[in-house]
Amino acid sequence: MAIARLNRRLRQRTVGKLTLSQWSALVAVESNVRMRIGDLADHEHVSAPTATRLVASLEAEHLLRREVDDGDRRSTLISLTDAGRHALAELRRKRTEALAERLAALSVDDLDRLTQALPVLEQLSS
Repeated sequence: MAIARLNRRLRQRTVGKLTLSQWSALVAVESNVRMRIGDLADHEHVSAPTATRLVASLEAEHLLRREVDDGDRRSTLISLTDAGRHALAELRRKRTEALAERLAALSVDDLDRLTQALPVLEQLSS
């Protein structure tokens, strides 16, 4: 619960004008380099029309682009634009900065205990 609350607080301070769904879609596309809208829908657990609207909104912000799939001319692939990559980098920078502010407020003893707990947290998250 503590990690979920911390994550929620960091998200609240850093999402900017995009929704969490839009950020999630950008990360999914970044992870796959290029993907079909249907694959994005599956990944995000939304319907195809919802994924299409999501892509359209990100395309309008110039964060994603569509291109015809050379392997199947009937399909469209989506990928990040340079602006999309920059937006994700900025989001990560802001979240790191917000976390660093919280960590700076901890005592040395608390930081040591947190550092000792990291391997266990890593094991739990894998």
